[in-house]
Amino acid sequence: MRRLGLIALLLIAALGAGAGWLDSQISRPYRGHRPEKVFVDVPHGTSRFGVARILRRNDVIRSQLAFEIFSMWHFRKPLQAGEYYFDRPLDSREVFWQIAGGRIFVRTVTIPEGWNMYEMAAELDRQGVCTRDGFLEAAKNASLISDLAPNASNLEGFLFPSTYQFTRHTTCELIVKRMVQNFRAELESLDPSGATSFPQGLSLYQVVTLASLVERETPKSEERPMVAGVFYNRLHRGQPLQCDPTVQYALELEGRHTKNVRPADLHVDSLYNTYEHPGLPPGPIANPGEASLRAAIAPAQTEYLFFVANDQGGHFFAKTLAEHNRNVARYRHLLAGDTVTAEPSKTKRRGPS
Repeated sequence: MRRLGLIALLLIAALGAGAGWLDSQISRPYRGHRPEKVFVDVPHGTSRFGVARILRRNDVIRSQLAFEIFSMWHFRKPLQAGEYYFDRPLDSREVFWQIAGGRIFVRTVTIPEGWNMYEMAAELDRQGVCTRDGFLEAAKNASLISDLAPNASNLEGFLFPSTYQFTRHTTCELIVKRMVQNFRAELESLDPSGATSFPQGLSLYQVVTLASLVERETPKSEERPMVAGVFYNRLHRGQPLQCDPTVQYALELEGRHTKNVRPADLHVDSLYNTYEHPGLPPGPIANPGEASLRAAIAPAQTEYLFFVANDQGGHFFAKTLAEHNRNVARYRHLLAGDTVTAEPSKTKRRGPS
């Protein structure tokens, strides 16, 4: 009996020592001799023991065995594949739960509505996600939308603006594919029946082109159906759209980025110049969001033919040139701070100025 008691005491002591060792190995933050910031890639199909080996090799955990024991204790929690970023010393418990939770490293990039592919390329390059040239080259792959826009020469207009999360391994080609997939999903939500009939017999490519003009003309979503209605009215009458953003895009294609269109710019020799060429430009000038796409598919029924900015981020609308000229004068007075002369009529919104 005395012998059994001694063995029991030794077992208890051993278990206590083992528990103490395990706790010391998994409870204290550790970073070994590696730099503070470490990327660790866990390939698909890696076992728990393989994950522990990778983490120890990268000096993220103190003990491979302790991590394996802790991992097996939580066997119901699978470890997720992916690339993980450790920017400070963590204890093994924190490391385990980060990987079990699949909290992989991603870069979050927000692409605003109305950006063209050149603006997108510059932002992705700035954030180190994709080079500018790489993105623009990938955006030439019009085969991704050949069923939607057979005549498209690139993906402009179909790179849907949204907030995206990319890993360090996401290629430029995958980025544009994801943007096009989001466009398709948005189009499906706007037109679940897949109808091919659009106002005035326009093709989908032309509708997206018109939506891009609407997007660049007004930041107010509630104005966009009216702006679209103005453009459709001018198309129906054969009047030039006279849309400043198309001139900006024409200049962009020549490497001359500008925020303000000057009178001399209105004569730029380009099919995108809607002052010189009637009808829609050859293709989209930006990538429209949901509100502009919806407005282009279902424009407001209106008699307006003109619009000009007001001083509240929106526009004054007009049916006649004389009324439009008065609105232009009002806008100039508002810019000058002359609120008496700029007596408001019924505030509407904008179209070609």
